[in-house]
Amino acid sequence: MPPPETITSPQNPRVKHVLRLRKHSERDAEGVVLIEGYREIRRAVDNRHRITTLFHSPEHFLGTNEGKLIEDCRAAGAEIIECGGPAFTKMSYRDRPDGLLAIAPQVTRKLADLKLPANPLLLVCVSIEKPGNLGTMLRTADATGVDAVLVCDPTTDVHNPNVVRASVGTLFTVPVVECGSAEARAWLRERGIQTLATTPDTEDIYFNVDMRAPTALILGCEQLGLDQEWLAQAGHKIRIPMLGQADSLNVSAACTLVLYEAVRQRKYSG
Repeated sequence: MPPPETITSPQNPRVKHVLRLRKHSERDAEGVVLIEGYREIRRAVDNRHRITTLFHSPEHFLGTNEGKLIEDCRAAGAEIIECGGPAFTKMSYRDRPDGLLAIAPQVTRKLADLKLPANPLLLVCVSIEKPGNLGTMLRTADATGVDAVLVCDPTTDVHNPNVVRASVGTLFTVPVVECGSAEARAWLRERGIQTLATTPDTEDIYFNVDMRAPTALILGCEQLGLDQEWLAQAGHKIRIPMLGQADSLNVSAACTLVLYEAVRQRKYSG
């Protein structure tokens, strides 16, 4: 058996390959996602998402759990490659790397693949532009027990490394489907799932709307919000009270408020 590969030079072809995968087109061409960080990779592994290659740099490790994660990846069939500090720093997109970076297949599902419970809670993200916002919304979806996230008319790639980072690996814990808005609306309508569209142009406050039935929360892009098709076909239009001079919240903050109201109504209202 040949000795394990060790990368020392930042000019190594494997390093250059990882750098190319920062581009959306390159990731899609290979059907892969970059996952950097202990928590992110651990969540992928714990949810049986296959890691194909794991790069690790012991001099960047921040704790003592890295060895177990490396062995778990090795046992699952991943290629394990040790890197010197400069080589790993070149590959990392973080200011403070923790010495772990993986390549894995992309997470891909269709609406037909979703298996929902009798009373689902869904999140629909329409044309979200910033990877950090989309990743934070995925993290909130995991925290609030959302059954699936529909990413409609995406303007940011769900496999963007910054989406993975902001989600803290919850991209691998919540079913995510990319689809068109018209397809999503028809799918929700066929299943009798009420839609709650967030907009400042309504009198209905979000906590006055019953969310105990099958429900999908719909949030639109950061600058323009939801388009007229979503607003016209929504079961309810809801708003968050704004008592200061700002007219809206960040989309990920709005997502958190409304999803936790759904949790309160469903689990803690009695």
